[in-house]
This record gives sequence, structure tokens and C-alpha cells, in this order.
Amino acid sequence: MKIIDAHIHCCSSPYFNQIAEEAAHVNTTEHLRTVFQEEGIVHGIVMGNQTLDLSYHQYPEFLSYCIGLDSNCLNARSLTASIDKVEQHLQRKNCVGIKLYPGYNSQYVFDTAYFPYYELAKTYDKPVAIHTGDTAGTGGLLKYSHPLTIDEVAVAFPQVTFVMCHLGNPWIVDGIAVVDKNDNVAADLSGLFEGMVDPQKIQEKSKGYLEHLRTWLGYLDQYDKLLYGTDWPLVNIPNYIAFIKSIIPEAYYEDVFYKNALRIYRPANIC
Repeated sequence: MKIIDAHIHCCSSPYFNQIAEEAAHVNTTEHLRTVFQEEGIVHGIVMGNQTLDLSYHQYPEFLSYCIGLDSNCLNARSLTASIDKVEQHLQRKNCVGIKLYPGYNSQYVFDTAYFPYYELAKTYDKPVAIHTGDTAGTGGLLKYSHPLTIDEVAVAFPQVTFVMCHLGNPWIVDGIAVVDKNDNVAADLSGLFEGMVDPQKIQEKSKGYLEHLRTWLGYLDQYDKLLYGTDWPLVNIPNYIAFIKSIIPEAYYEDVFYKNALRIYRPANIC
């Protein structure tokens, strides 16, 4: 089975290096390439951040990226960034969308200052991925990353595809409601656990949470709108594949692990 990892990060820092080690990985693209080959992962989508500098966003052929608008890219007091720079990224074949970081940025995604970026996404027919749910560390503000906020922009921009990252976890029910209601909203299943994910231990320790996930994914019953992702280097990749298989009916593995990301992100280089 071919797999596309629809949500990874590609940053070298002490924090990312440490969490990679905790997940039994090494935070390098060389190591990532090896793991991808071992697990049948033919492509990965990097959620970019840190800068809009085009020279920074250079990735090997097995990776595409979404240009990220985090606090490093936006004016400290507003959502102002270089529209021209963002457009230059979207003109690249290996830039497959835009990534927003509400929660880390203290603005709602329905702030009108974001609208020019949604217009760019519509013009270039590329999706907008949005962080939802819990944030890493204590500095973020959760009211901005609640999945219900996506409902407003999905209605305002029906021609844009929005990808709800992390399914709004822990607000799973609210996230499912937004995906269910809006034809132009999908969700990735990245970052639902951290570190080493032992599927057997999870079945015992987190039985209620897993049943909650299965129940509401079954309620949604739209497996053409769910994407496999890891939030690398946050998790151990082989174990996370097994975890996602445990909450998705086998009949939909190909859709969730491969076809949906291929359709939504349309990466140019599939190995």
C-alpha cells in the first residue's frame, strides 16, 4: 500500500531533535527518507514555518510543502506578511498549499486580514491547512485554534479547500461537525499521540479515547475527507501507521493513507 504523509515538519532545532529521539528517530531528512522507504511512504507534505524566504524552503524530491504563516512570518502586531512572497511560493510546483497557525498566532482564521491569502489559495487552486486543537507548550491560546472557527471561513470561501490539522483534537466532536457540514473541509489525523506509540498498550490504556475516535469517525462516515499524517518528528512512524489502521476500517485504508492526500494536495513528485 502506498502512503502519503500529509503532515510533517522539517526543522532543525534542539526541540525537534529531542522529540525525534523520544520517538526513536533522528531528525534529519536522510533518516526520514530511509523510514519512508521502509514503510512504503512515497511522499510527505511539509508544514512550513519560520520564514517566507524562498531559499529556506528547499526540500528533497520526496517532499512538497505548504508555505506557513506563523508568528515568524507575520508582523508582530497584525497579520501583515508579504503577499507577493506567498504568491511566489504558490507558483512553485512543490508548494502545494498554505499553512496557518492559529493558537500560536493570536488571531482567528476568520479575521479579514487573512482573506487575501484565501484569495491566493483560490487563484492557484491550492488548499489551506489550519492548525486546530491543542498547542505545544503553554504559550498558545486555545480559543483561536478551536475547530469551529473553520466553519466561518469555509462558508465565506466555498471554492477553497481547508484541511483541519489534527482533527481539532481534543475537540473531536466539534471537528467532525465542521467536516461533516462543509463540503470544502477535510481533516488530517496527525499528532493525535506523541512519542513512541505502542498500538497494544494504547488499546489498553486509551480504550475510551480510541472508541471515541472510532465512534465519531463512523458518525462522519466520509473517509474520502480524512488524511493520514504524523506530525513528524513528533511520533514514531511505523507505530503511528498501526495506530491509524486501528481506528480506520480496512476498506478505506487506500483512501486515508494515499488517495485523499493525492487529490487534495496534488504533489508533483510521487516516488
